[in-house]
Amino acid sequence: MNLSSTIKSIQDIMRKDDGVDGDAQRLGQLTWMLFLKVFDQREEEWEDDAKDQGKTYKSPLPERFRWRNWAKYLPDAEGKKKPQIAGSELIGFVNNELFPALKEQIDPSQSPSHKVIKQIFEDANNFMKSGPQMLAVIEKLEEAINFHDFKTRASLGDVYEQMLNDLRGAGNAGEFYTPRAITAFMVDRANPNLKKHESVLDPACGTGGFLTAAIDHFRNQRTTKSGPKDQRAIEELIHGIEKKQLPHLLCTTNMLLHGIDVPSQIEHRNTLGRPWNDWGAHEKVDCLITNPPFGGYEDDGVGSDYPADLRTRETADMFMALIIKKLLKENGRAAVVLPDGFLFGDGIKGTLKKLLLRECKLHTIVRLPKGVFAPYTTIKTNLLFFTKGAVMDDGSEHFHTDTIWFYEHPYPAGYKSYSKTKPIRLEEFKPEQEWWGSEDNDFADRVENEFAWKVDFKTKREQAEAAAAPHWQRAEELGNQAADLESEAKDLKSSLVGNTNAKQRLKIEMQISALREQADALRLQARDAQAAGDRIYWPIFNLDIKNPNTPEEETFDPDVLLEKYKKLLGEIEETENQLKSELAAALAHHFGGEVTE
Repeated sequence: MNLSSTIKSIQDIMRKDDGVDGDAQRLGQLTWMLFLKVFDQREEEWEDDAKDQGKTYKSPLPERFRWRNWAKYLPDAEGKKKPQIAGSELIGFVNNELFPALKEQIDPSQSPSHKVIKQIFEDANNFMKSGPQMLAVIEKLEEAINFHDFKTRASLGDVYEQMLNDLRGAGNAGEFYTPRAITAFMVDRANPNLKKHESVLDPACGTGGFLTAAIDHFRNQRTTKSGPKDQRAIEELIHGIEKKQLPHLLCTTNMLLHGIDVPSQIEHRNTLGRPWNDWGAHEKVDCLITNPPFGGYEDDGVGSDYPADLRTRETADMFMALIIKKLLKENGRAAVVLPDGFLFGDGIKGTLKKLLLRECKLHTIVRLPKGVFAPYTTIKTNLLFFTKGAVMDDGSEHFHTDTIWFYEHPYPAGYKSYSKTKPIRLEEFKPEQEWWGSEDNDFADRVENEFAWKVDFKTKREQAEAAAAPHWQRAEELGNQAADLESEAKDLKSSLVGNTNAKQRLKIEMQISALREQADALRLQARDAQAAGDRIYWPIFNLDIKNPNTPEEETFDPDVLLEKYKKLLGEIEETENQLKSELAAALAHHFGGEVTE
């Protein structure tokens, strides 16, 4: 039986167990067992290495709870392999001895290996209730998985990736899976350099898809002269953070399968839950590649210490704020998956896009078609590629982004959508790779074509700023006039202190009331003028720009037509409101003089 069939038969065994419910639990159960099995076989290699050096290897696991001492089948007197613990006693041993020991008796401060074990098992669970069924799973693992064998090691990684792919049909459990073609393409374009020892971080690493792609990318840069030093460098350059227990367990095992012996740099914690000011400059990285969870919200209190203008609870927005301000080095490169909603959103999303375009050079947006992440979501997504700019100390508002290139990724010939059986493939990105060019010459070799176009953001911004400036200036002037009136009213109120003349007090109070009414009117005019300027300026941060080289397809779908009709009505209403506000702002000076006389 081949390895893939063995894994399938293990999953079939688990389906018979009353304690394991659903694909996610089956995968979680299999993963912690697989981890202990693989870790034990890796320890055999480390023991041999230590012996060759005249040293003694010491396991981070208590001796009684190493796989070889409770799960491994051992030959009896007749040479027939038998389990060490009877099926009737196995579940009690796992629940009452193994898990308590691995959760409570591991001191993570002793070594990176101790830290890995502690993080893996602190939230892990044994779901199986049948000892005989668990023995059957162990027997399959013993028969099929020999990690010392290179072919098994290589094929196990492929089988494992397939298991992760299968999770895409498991509801929310599939939220942390990104298709391998996407991870490979994004890593290829971010291009972390092994020779330069460029660090790579995924702050929402899930099962480790981007990190394994980065490991493969680093290994492809090794030469015949490369040795153990380069392998150690790869381990040191890979960093991941994952909030949820199951994907963290999957990621850590994934790292072992991809040759990262001690994946202690895969941390089990909530990236967004860390206080804003706790992030240090030494933690910034050269390359950040991620698909942050979008559409979700963090608990109350998480992110409450973010800067006021960046405060939000929406997860993807919080990650973007962190990436730009805290995680990327100067000249560091990022590749991030984001939904269409980020591109056209305003409010906090508009503020984040302004921050992105100001502090980073957003040079490329690859627009993906629908279905890439199906069945988890049919929302259209985009790949954003940007480089953190150098800090400008001249006090001016400098934008590092001048030109933004867009590339619309088409479906392959004959496709109308992607699916589980027809996923996106890496070879589809070959046209983008050939078109890409080099950031060293500011992508001078790029040309527009039926899929690629550019936006002169610098010109758009300068024109919008010039058009909005009179409105903003008017708003400032009106605000200053209102402040002067309020200051005058405050002085008059101070004059009432100790004044017992009722007639004089009444006259002063009437003056105060009139001044405050005038100030309120000016504040309203200032607000309208500010809004008129904002309506001109902020639309430049709408990055949901359609391909100008592709005519819009005519559709007769009633749902699509209704949505277009609603959108048109909204645009008409917005235009009417804009005209009203601009007319009010234009006429404001006629009334402003009367109010301030």
